[in-house]
Amino acid sequence: MFSRLVQSFREPNLKCVIRVSYSRGMPLETLSPSRASDYKQCPQLFKFRSIDRLPEPVTIYQARGTTAHLALQDLYDFSPEQRTPEALYDLFRKAWTELRATDEYADLFASDEEERTWGVESLKLLANYFTVENPVEVAPFDREMDMLEDLGGITIRGILDRIDELPDGDLVITDYKTGKAPPERFALPAFFALKIYALLVRHKLGRAPVEVRLLYLNGPTLYRLPVNDVQLDGMERQLRALWAAIDKAIDTNNFPPRTGVLCDWCSFKDRCPAFTVDNDEEMASSA
Repeated sequence: MFSRLVQSFREPNLKCVIRVSYSRGMPLETLSPSRASDYKQCPQLFKFRSIDRLPEPVTIYQARGTTAHLALQDLYDFSPEQRTPEALYDLFRKAWTELRATDEYADLFASDEEERTWGVESLKLLANYFTVENPVEVAPFDREMDMLEDLGGITIRGILDRIDELPDGDLVITDYKTGKAPPERFALPAFFALKIYALLVRHKLGRAPVEVRLLYLNGPTLYRLPVNDVQLDGMERQLRALWAAIDKAIDTNNFPPRTGVLCDWCSFKDRCPAFTVDNDEEMASSA
């Protein structure tokens, strides 16, 4: 069980395959909503991750996110009265003990003291969870929900963090985040992937979720967005249009970089054409 969950964090969670013909070899066969978000943010970023498949360094923040997700999922294996902060902390420690034994995480920290400080900060972050939700009252319909749906020629596979069924039968999707929440006025793009999840749930179960939620432990902050069939119909059209754009980009090998405030956090900035071209021009002008 644990090894399957770890693998799900190492690979793209959602896969999207569209049956099309290419004028040359097709380098892309799957697409996750996170990679779709990459393309919306910056086509060049999408290329680095999905076409070139360049490795990215593992950070302490990614390690915290992976470990926290595993702990929060396992918390709901317990009966409601057992879902205590202490139980969640123990699950986090257990998950990290297993993760840190893998090659990917083995050399993440320079010293035991640095790792210990990270662990204390992580547990403080997990404590925030109980200020946002009462896990005793949460009734997950499913966790790590595996979906493989054919939406009229587009096959999308998704693994969903958590979906709850409320007492009145309504479905609600929740996604955990360990990073800092964006300001509310900038939060809407963060729901892009969750609306794709909602689209998959509607197709799989025959009923649409009524709400999607982003639960940021750093804060903590809970953002909620109502969804309905009209919105999900629009999401499906947007998804198809986005795939058509990606399809064309693959066929023409044209992935223009789109610069913005997030570039400073990009793992590929040192090789991105938007910056290497500027550097080359600067060096030429100073010669």
